[in-house]
Amino acid sequence: MKQLLLASTSTVHGSGYLEYLFGDLSDFFCNSATILFIPYARPSGIGHNEYTKKVAEAFEKIGKKVTGIHEHHAPLEALAKADGIFAGGGNTFLLLNQLYKNHLLAPLRDAISDGVPYLGTSAGSNICGLSISTTNDMPIVYPPSFKSLGVVPFNINPHYLDPDPDSTHKGETRETRIKEFHKFNTQPVVGLREGSWLMANDHTLTLKGLLSARIFEYDKTPYEVAPDTDLSDLK
Repeated sequence: MKQLLLASTSTVHGSGYLEYLFGDLSDFFCNSATILFIPYARPSGIGHNEYTKKVAEAFEKIGKKVTGIHEHHAPLEALAKADGIFAGGGNTFLLLNQLYKNHLLAPLRDAISDGVPYLGTSAGSNICGLSISTTNDMPIVYPPSFKSLGVVPFNINPHYLDPDPDSTHKGETRETRIKEFHKFNTQPVVGLREGSWLMANDHTLTLKGLLSARIFEYDKTPYEVAPDTDLSDLK
């Protein structure tokens, strides 16, 4: 049974790293002795060790230990033995490319399908969709494919921003970019605002947090869904 917690961001304004999720994370990882962290997205270009240290310090506050997948001599074996997984934010193209390069994409999908609790933030949430084609990131590397884990039946756009009528910026809005995506693709896109996340298992897929999410379906007018809405039928 899949267990997913897919957050738009790791940090909200006025809060420390992952702190706004601590209440849910304690329950989510209640049966996980150690969290296997995937640091491949490397936010701001930081190294794997530095990123893992930051994550370990956060999880220590809820009594959980963390190891980085890069620290293991046999990453595939570490993934197979994991009882909790976290893929952090950063650059989605880099994260997906490293998963392909290290032959970890299919084993990660299998671990999730087998019920290992998986936390994703930002890029780590993005890779759970059908593709990463609705990421906000620059393509600093070129993965073999934009196809990703596909453990939810739609795409995700983390850090979704609403148009600001008072802004002097006249470039494309996030909604415009997603409409461009739908000129060539038909899967739905969930626009996750900051501080929102999706909780999923094999039976429900629920929007959590204080804010609504914006849903984009092919050839339909975008619409809002309120927190605690079940999105299981979105596909």
